[in-house]
Amino acid sequence: MRLWGEVAKKREGAKSPAVLMSELDIVLKTARDLFTDDVDQLVIDDRAQYERTCRFVEMFMPDRLKDVLYYGDDEPIFDAYGIEDEIARALSRKVPLPSGGYLILDEAEALTAIDVNTGRFVGKGSKDMEETILKTNLEAVNEIAYQLRFRNIGGLIILDLIDMEKASNREKVRKTLEDLLQRDKAKTTLNRISELGLIEMTRKRTRESLGRLLHEPCFYCDGTGHLQSKETVAFEILREIRRKRHDLPGYKILVNCHPAVADLLTGSEKAAVQDAESKYMRRIQVSARTEYHIEQFDLAGQ
Repeated sequence: MRLWGEVAKKREGAKSPAVLMSELDIVLKTARDLFTDDVDQLVIDDRAQYERTCRFVEMFMPDRLKDVLYYGDDEPIFDAYGIEDEIARALSRKVPLPSGGYLILDEAEALTAIDVNTGRFVGKGSKDMEETILKTNLEAVNEIAYQLRFRNIGGLIILDLIDMEKASNREKVRKTLEDLLQRDKAKTTLNRISELGLIEMTRKRTRESLGRLLHEPCFYCDGTGHLQSKETVAFEILREIRRKRHDLPGYKILVNCHPAVADLLTGSEKAAVQDAESKYMRRIQVSARTEYHIEQFDLAGQ
């Protein structure tokens, strides 16, 4: 109401075009939207921004002014509060669990798959196998609920829990996850654990996930996460020589390729190159180019 009063006041004496209101910047927006009752302190390491935030909080949330703190130490604020470690943990594909298990998170375009692993062998027939699995799954859903919020993962999410024999244990794990998701501000829906040990759930997508904000597709593998092996590239080169040998002038074929592929062609696969030389009656010279992508090569006749 106070903000609207200021907008109305500005409108009365304003000449078009004029700015009547602009959205808050990231610092004040953080104070407004995220500095809720479940947050103990708001710590700022910039004096000017600290003073601005204090004035803002004093105006709108005067009882929380004492909880706005200035950080002036030499150690970076992210290091002091362990934020760098949390970011590294949030961007890692593998997330460890307290008992030795771990999660594997794979974020695809259509859905996010989270796989739970015990991390150590529990033998068949072991008396405590079911208890170990239950403990790992309970640790996993605690960590999953945290990771979903911290990474801001949205859309369809598939949780692949470790199979549990007892229906009561499956329900206990599901209920624990359901209770944990109650704290999540984003709307979530949760299905029962299937016979395959899978939980299908959705989480409202509010903005880009942390991984998509802080990462970009790998320019080397083009975001696939996979490259052709050097053996595959080496034999693709030999096939390309066979295809194009008639179009290459001279008596020698020069192959420019990545050093790892060049080492293979002049080392363990040298016999294949010599066989191609005798078959096509052309000398094949391999040249290593450090600037080349491992899948990149070209041929030239000399």
